[in-house]
Amino acid sequence: MAPLNNPLSPPAGHPNTSLPGDLRAASFAAMGTTISILAPAQQLDLGLTLTRDLFAEWEATLSRFRPASELSQLNASAGRGMVLSPLLLTVLEEALAAAVATDGIFDPTLLPQLRQAGYDQSFASLPIRRPALDVSIATQPGGAWRDIIIDHRHGLVIMPPGTALDFGGIAKGMAVDAALDRLAAAGITSALVNAGGDLGVRGLPTGLDHWPVAVPGDEVLALRGGALATSGIERHNWWRGATFHHHLLDPRTGESTRNGLWSATVTAERCGQAEVAAKVAFILGPVSGSDFLEHIGLAGLLIPMAQPATFGHSPLSDPTNAIMTRAWPRPPRDDVGVKNRRFDREKSAQL
Repeated sequence: MAPLNNPLSPPAGHPNTSLPGDLRAASFAAMGTTISILAPAQQLDLGLTLTRDLFAEWEATLSRFRPASELSQLNASAGRGMVLSPLLLTVLEEALAAAVATDGIFDPTLLPQLRQAGYDQSFASLPIRRPALDVSIATQPGGAWRDIIIDHRHGLVIMPPGTALDFGGIAKGMAVDAALDRLAAAGITSALVNAGGDLGVRGLPTGLDHWPVAVPGDEVLALRGGALATSGIERHNWWRGATFHHHLLDPRTGESTRNGLWSATVTAERCGQAEVAAKVAFILGPVSGSDFLEHIGLAGLLIPMAQPATFGHSPLSDPTNAIMTRAWPRPPRDDVGVKNRRFDREKSAQL
C-alpha cells in the first residue's frame, strides 16, 4: 500500500490513513477482506508476520466458508455437544454477551437466514444476481442464541438442532484487538491494524498527537486511541430476482434491514466493541440507532442513503445529511463533507 500524502475519503468500510513520520504499511488478504498494518519502518516486517499469523489462525478456526474449520464443525454438531478450543469459546462468549447486552439486535445465530437470503458462499464468489426467493418458504426471525448452553468448566457447547453461527464482523474486530495486543507484547508500541473497516490503533505516530483516518462521509477523524468500525451496505449486497438484499439482517424479521441507512461508523475503546455497536446502530436505524449510541456513550456517524437501490444498482450515500451523535468530533470546518450538525430527530424520522 503506497504512502498517502493526505487521508483520502474511502468507500464505506474501508478507511485509509496517511503515513506520517517513519510509518510504513503492508497488507495481505484474510477473513474475506484486506488486512492492513501500519508500523514503524524498522518493525514492519515483524509486525506483518505476527499479524498475518494471527489472522491465519483466526480464519482457520472461525470461517463459516471452510468446511474443516472448527466453527463449521460446531454448526454441524447442532443438537449434540462439542468441546471448543479456547479461541472459539472466547469468541462465542463475546458474541453471546453482545446479544444479551443489545437485547438480541446483535444476533450471531442468523446464518440460516443469511443462507436463505442468498449469502451462502464467500462474497468473492457470490453472484450479484440470483433467482428470486421462494415466497412459499417463510423467513424466520432470529433469537436462537438464547437456547445455546455453555458448560464453562469443560468448554462444552450444546446448540439446538438447526442453530448455526456466523461471527462475521465481531470476529474481525476481535482479531484486530488481538493483533494489536500481540504487537504490543513484541515491543511494537505504535501501530494501526485495519481489517476491512474494523480498525484499531496503539500508541501514536511520531510527531503527531493522533492518527488521521478518513471515514465515510468525506470526513477526517483524528483518532487518538482505541478503534472504529463501519457497518454498511455498499459492498456486501446482491439481488434475488428484483429484490435488493444485503448482509445486515434485522433479527426481528430475519430479513435485510431496510431503514434508509447506508452506513454506521462508531468509535470505541476496543474494535470488537465498535463493530457490535456499529452493526446494532445500523439495524436500529437513524432515530433508534442514534439514541442507542447516545445511551451507551459512544461516538457515531450515521449516513443515510441518497436514494433506494434500483435494479442492478447499489444505493448511493448521502453524506450531506449525515447524523452525528454528540460525542462525534466536529470537523474543523464546514467544507469537509459532513457539516457541523448534531442529531436532528424530526429530519431523521423522515428517512
